[in-house]
Amino acid sequence: MKHEITRREALKATGAGCLATMLLSRVVLGSETRPRISEPLFRISLAQWSLHKLLFANEITTNDFAKEARLMGFDAIEYVNSFFKDKAEDQLYLRELNARSADQGVSQLLIMCDGEGALGDADEDARTTAIKNHQKWIRAAKELGCHSIRVNASSSGSYEEQQTLAADGLRRLTEFAEPFGINVIVENHGGFSSNGQWLSGVMNMVDHPMCGTLPDFGNFCMDWSRSDQPDAWYDRYQGTAELMPFAMAVSAKSHEFDEHGNETKTDYKKMLKIVTDAGYRGWVGVEYEGSSHTPRDGCKLTKALLERVRAKLSG
Repeated sequence: MKHEITRREALKATGAGCLATMLLSRVVLGSETRPRISEPLFRISLAQWSLHKLLFANEITTNDFAKEARLMGFDAIEYVNSFFKDKAEDQLYLRELNARSADQGVSQLLIMCDGEGALGDADEDARTTAIKNHQKWIRAAKELGCHSIRVNASSSGSYEEQQTLAADGLRRLTEFAEPFGINVIVENHGGFSSNGQWLSGVMNMVDHPMCGTLPDFGNFCMDWSRSDQPDAWYDRYQGTAELMPFAMAVSAKSHEFDEHGNETKTDYKKMLKIVTDAGYRGWVGVEYEGSSHTPRDGCKLTKALLERVRAKLSG
């Protein structure tokens, strides 16, 4: 039977060939002049939501984010649009963020976008409006030098209906984002999106190399109103494994820590082995949501845990 290559496969193959050529040239050209420096198994960034308590209390602003990250030892940051919702098209403001991140030597990776409508809305007009609402964040991400915007795959209807609707909205938004060089990535964020099989199915339906996932270790609850009931949860390890083939970012969600500095809800070693076994070598974002520690201390504890596990997996 003849196998038809999808657009995702074709572009991946082309990209892989270019990457191989680049890597070979770097090795050949650089081998005689400097020793090869091994890259870390993954790098660690900071998600702005980790500091949401400080931001909502007006103790800090988005303008302070890069400095806060640098003081805690992070090299990259991930924005949340909720904290500068009216600034997406404010070029002076975006340039100020660029200047502040450059001053701190901090890279800007992505913008997490909420509150802009359901990309899988069953009403076609509402779905189109949601797509248009997200477009300004694609332009903002381009201005900030980000690689992606993170969106949600909210919808309604049956399992299959929601897949079809979400795939339509995501595909159309991704096609808009493509000329900007910005990826559209989806987080498991409640409802069917927290079902790894459902969301991986949506990715296959979208079939675009610039539409991917952002697996979140702690967001596999499909119904937060019943979060105390086991059947409301999708297995986080299975879900992460199902989403990793499409992952363009990873969120290390943390809440509480035991006396050894381990996260009490997620086995980080098991989870990060799933991440790295999938071949992922990008950024893993710290997203602390706990209450037993201050936001800054929670971020530091999560970062330290990631570093310990990374060292063990690298050994």
